[in-house]
Amino acid sequence: MTTRYLDTMEDQDDRQVERLLDQVADDPVKRVQVLNKLLGEGACRSIGIYPIPAEFKLSVVIPVYNEERWVREVVRRVQAVPINKEIILVDDCSKDSTRQILAAEMEPVSNIRVIYHEQNAGKGAALRTGFAAATGDVVLVQDADLEYDPAEYPKLLQPIIEGRADVVFGSRFIGDSHRVLYYWHSVANKMLTTLSNWFTNLNLTDMETCYKVFRREVLEGMTLKSNRFGFEPEVTAKIAKKKKPAWRVYEVPISYSGRTYEEGKKIGLKDAFNALWCIIRYKIAN
Repeated sequence: MTTRYLDTMEDQDDRQVERLLDQVADDPVKRVQVLNKLLGEGACRSIGIYPIPAEFKLSVVIPVYNEERWVREVVRRVQAVPINKEIILVDDCSKDSTRQILAAEMEPVSNIRVIYHEQNAGKGAALRTGFAAATGDVVLVQDADLEYDPAEYPKLLQPIIEGRADVVFGSRFIGDSHRVLYYWHSVANKMLTTLSNWFTNLNLTDMETCYKVFRREVLEGMTLKSNRFGFEPEVTAKIAKKKKPAWRVYEVPISYSGRTYEEGKKIGLKDAFNALWCIIRYKIAN
């Protein structure tokens, strides 16, 4: 599996490199660190491997509601990312077998914390609970479906790790592939993003994206109130409100594999109107 990396290397004994990588085969974090030392950061980036400091810790917050079909796989994919991490799963009072899966299969895992809401309160409320429990250097929002690819975490984290950003938005509209689905969803997204930009003076392309990444200090100084999908415009407005110094915001292109309503998609027209109201509300509040 190391052939494509070895092809890029100079002045290295292939068998020696193979032995070194085999020694860390069970630790993906150390494996990436070894590759970065052997190849150099520039060569690693060219083949999609991004350097992560050894002392770095990521908190992945995953709100969960009726995700019995997907939750095992999304956690498996998050765990597979070669970054030191904690996973915080917040079950928002699921009615299917999600809770049983979390209790039996997720709670025993050392780097997973499961928190249960006794009443359904919405995505925003679940995220607030998760944010309060996070202990990592950086906090990342992950939906409990398979629309977004955790393999892109290292790329999303780079602007923060390199000291260029405090907040990163993963944009579905600036270069990477995406599944073709609902036209009117894309229209609504662009309208909401444009209106949000108008009020916040940010030039985002995808305000409604799930992938939002924060230095933990950003969230510690923020009071969030929205319970449902109003979280997206609210957190964007409050990021933009910070002045002297302002939070540095970056966008990074991400892939997207949206799901249909038959596959469990939850956001709808009501949430679009709620997002519109939140954009106006938090502009007035500013």
